[in-house]
Amino acid sequence: MSCAQLEFFRLRLQDERRRLLESAQSTLEQMRAIARGADSNDRASTEEKLSLEFRIRDRERKLLKKIDDALMRIDEGTYGWCAETGEPIGIPRLLARPTATLCIEAQERHESNKRAYEL
Repeated sequence: MSCAQLEFFRLRLQDERRRLLESAQSTLEQMRAIARGADSNDRASTEEKLSLEFRIRDRERKLLKKIDDALMRIDEGTYGWCAETGEPIGIPRLLARPTATLCIEAQERHESNKRAYEL
């Protein structure tokens, strides 16, 4: 992968990271406002909203970890290479999922094995 391509993905990952952190801060402020303004009649509705927000934030927390890992791989020079096969992941896959660590073939094998164990 060229230096320009790596820089493109670095900027894209940093932008996504910034957006997620801003979203988390906004949600925190909304949750504080909801908690302050909630009356006892709206308690169940408020708790449901908070539960949903917590689930969303948990997914975003996991994505932040993946983004940080991808940025570290860029710094280490291993970004864009499949962790399983050592083959290039491919630009189209990285454009779709910049945090990808597996090429499409390895990912399909991984998902197939996972489904087999779930049955």
